[in-house]
Amino acid sequence: MYKRSKKDMAINIDEKKGHLFLGNEDLRLLILRPIDLIEFAEFAGASAEDILIWVGKSIGKHIAARLFPDEERTIEPLSNKKQIILSMLETIEQLGYGILVARFKKDHVFITVEEPLPANEKDNIMAKNICVLYQGIFTGFFESLNMDVDGEETECCLLESDKCVFKYDLLVDEFEDEDVDPDETDESISDFLSTL
Repeated sequence: MYKRSKKDMAINIDEKKGHLFLGNEDLRLLILRPIDLIEFAEFAGASAEDILIWVGKSIGKHIAARLFPDEERTIEPLSNKKQIILSMLETIEQLGYGILVARFKKDHVFITVEEPLPANEKDNIMAKNICVLYQGIFTGFFESLNMDVDGEETECCLLESDKCVFKYDLLVDEFEDEDVDPDETDESISDFLSTL
């Protein structure tokens, strides 16, 4: 339903403007190294977490608006919203944010990021701010679909784990039984979407 071709996901360069774009979408890309975000967080100080959550939400909502410009996405049934979320996760996976796995339960969603960006900065405690950015991006995805969620990071690659796991509790809606994933699902987003 929302499957895109490899051509749609290619990175295109506008040499005149010096901009990078994702595929045929009008999604301008910004390249930031993880260390750039860490240094920004050190500069921003106490308000860094709020700023990074807001920036992440803005990125998530921007991706949603560019990939799915139809405002009807906010009134889609939850089963369609699940497919939209998977497609948005595939997009950021292909942009280098890590290997993403999503598991949908009745009243919550787990998003696992293997090989996340902060994994290369384990010696820097400020790398935790990259996890905050992830949390904001995922929250932006849900908000772009009018899904009320409460999210938190439950595992972190900087603290005794090799991946980051985010849990989002659905505050209003619940997924139907046919949309609930079994516990043993261990399939990356791109693997799942290639089967559609």
